[in-house]
Amino acid sequence: MIRTGIGGWIYPPWRGGNFYPAGLPQKGELEYASRHVGAIEINSTFYKLQNAELYRRWREQVPEGFVFAIKGSRFIINRKDLRTAAGAFDKFFAQGFEELGEALGPILWQLAATKTFDGEELAAFFELLPRKLGKLKLRHAIEARHESFACAEFVEVAKRANVAIAYVEDAESPAIAERTADFAYMRCKRLRKDCPTGYPPDELARLGELCRKWGRGGEVFTFFIDGDAKERAPAAAMALADRLKGTA
Repeated sequence: MIRTGIGGWIYPPWRGGNFYPAGLPQKGELEYASRHVGAIEINSTFYKLQNAELYRRWREQVPEGFVFAIKGSRFIINRKDLRTAAGAFDKFFAQGFEELGEALGPILWQLAATKTFDGEELAAFFELLPRKLGKLKLRHAIEARHESFACAEFVEVAKRANVAIAYVEDAESPAIAERTADFAYMRCKRLRKDCPTGYPPDELARLGELCRKWGRGGEVFTFFIDGDAKERAPAAAMALADRLKGTA
């Protein structure tokens, strides 16, 4: 299964016909988005806790097979030493993710741009990550943003822990194209305003080949997010999905 998606669903430039039809009420945006892309990465969980009732409402608005990826809390990941996070997971995972049921996708842990690689510290952090929530399996991905992570040891540490290294396309983060878990996670930020589909055809073809390669080993999540042309993200996600039809 290869899912292409976007970051969040509340973004004013998507309204008025750019992605959402003109006149669509804001309360209908999640329902609309979830029927045009295969996954959405929730960013608000990085900043604050939500509640079970909110997750339940989100789940009721999306179709079967749709998935939410969750961004892990900054209060856990933005630490000088990740090994001190042991006591912080309970609160984060008690906010009601169970209400998403099968719509609960991977948890993305985005490291600070200044965080440098320490193999022992990272391995210990991976050991702390919860792997189940009730009857739900938890999957984890990590986004490294410092160049020191572009090393073979990082790949090996992630493989041993079955944690996906997020493949990130932007001007600042190292692009580590290694599959290290039973799923793959991609964050594509090189969206272009002058391109109706965000990425030109040749670049979409390249991403499609990477998705197909990693898709042979399990699920792939590809998100078009952020960057200088976020208004193009839905078009990019849908264009890539069109290219991948019949792949899953």
